[in-house]
Amino acid sequence: MDGHPRDFRHWTESRLQADSPPPSTAFPKIQTRATSTLTTMGDDFLDVDWPGGLDLGAATVLTGADRGKYPHGNSLLVRGTRQVALIDPSLTIAERGLSFSVDHVLLSHVHEDHLPGLSQLEDVPVHCHEADAIGLTSLDGLMAMYGMPAAVEEDFRREVVDDFYYAPRTEISTFSDAAIFDLGGVEIEVVHTPGHTKGHCVFVIPQARTAYLGDIDLSGFGPYYFDEWSSLYDFEQSIERCRSIDADHFVTFHHKWVISGRENFLALLDQFANVITNRELSMLEFLKEPRSLDQCAAHRFVYRPHVEMQFVNHVELSSAQIHLDRMVNDGRVIQLNDGNFRAA
Repeated sequence: MDGHPRDFRHWTESRLQADSPPPSTAFPKIQTRATSTLTTMGDDFLDVDWPGGLDLGAATVLTGADRGKYPHGNSLLVRGTRQVALIDPSLTIAERGLSFSVDHVLLSHVHEDHLPGLSQLEDVPVHCHEADAIGLTSLDGLMAMYGMPAAVEEDFRREVVDDFYYAPRTEISTFSDAAIFDLGGVEIEVVHTPGHTKGHCVFVIPQARTAYLGDIDLSGFGPYYFDEWSSLYDFEQSIERCRSIDADHFVTFHHKWVISGRENFLALLDQFANVITNRELSMLEFLKEPRSLDQCAAHRFVYRPHVEMQFVNHVELSSAQIHLDRMVNDGRVIQLNDGNFRAA
């Protein structure tokens, strides 16, 4: 989940299992798929027919419906001289289909809205970070990544299958940090950025001067780290890691779409990170008087009062627990003998 309202066959000629070798090591290359019809002609890439798409050279943003607003999202097509890779096949792709073929699918992470287009790509091998593979191989595994209460999970299971076309993949390939996918003159570099999920990754395409940020979406809502597979600490470390990414264009799956210019990106990244700080400052103000965990959750430090979704209470409770634990540990909050909390 991203905080927004809201048995396949594989071609297995090459299964990339990268184990984060040092930069000087030769990485395995994805082999050419003979049936691919999307090719290159010299230095000129074949045009991609996609309404609202944005050409960034070796990469093309396949803009989702409503500019990628959930449940849709913005996918990225990356083309080399030998191979074509699609990153995060969105619900828009599932509904429109593709007029061209792709050789491989890469996932920034495994969440329901990043998978629907796989329903159009049954024979295409899919790659994800090893820490998120559990969510691709079974629906139970995907639900474990969310960690929802049973009453909420029951309805969400149906939604994931019926509305997002989820079906388990019996064979997948996994990668880890620093893996490089060589498409022929164009590379996709993996930057592991956990926090939203354990396996969330950013993909950097140096030849297109482009970074695909996935759900580090730079939104005003801020980072989402409230699931079982999430970590506030890891998310903060990943935000810091993103500051060193060398690119000119930054693509988000939701909300911002494409940010051009490194200074613009860094400014938005600061605002994104500051949402965490502001959540805690607001909690500290609220805790000037003793409050219980349930009172903190009911006050809502994540969602606005008018937002009504069945998982909101679960998220608010998770958020309150995460931040109270941290602020008790660092001394900003005191847990009283009666179990309530108060700002130090």
